[in-house]
Amino acid sequence: MKPDEIRKMSPEERLRRLNELRLELIKLRLQSKVGTLTNTSRIRNIRKDIARILTIMREEKLRIKR
Repeated sequence: MKPDEIRKMSPEERLRRLNELRLELIKLRLQSKVGTLTNTSRIRNIRKDIARILTIMREEKLRIKR
C-alpha cells in the first residue's frame, strides 16, 4: 500500500483498514508459530503497512503537509 493511497482514504476507511491489517497480522503470527505459514514476507509487509497508516494519521493529527 502506497502513502498516496492511504492519504486518499477517509479517516474511517483508514481505521477499518488498520484493524483489518492488525487482525491479519495476528493470524499470520499464529500460522508462523504453528508452522503452516508459507509466505513469511507477508508479515513484514503488513507491519510496514500498519506503520504507514499510523504515520499518516499522526501527520494529519499534527497537520503536517507533505
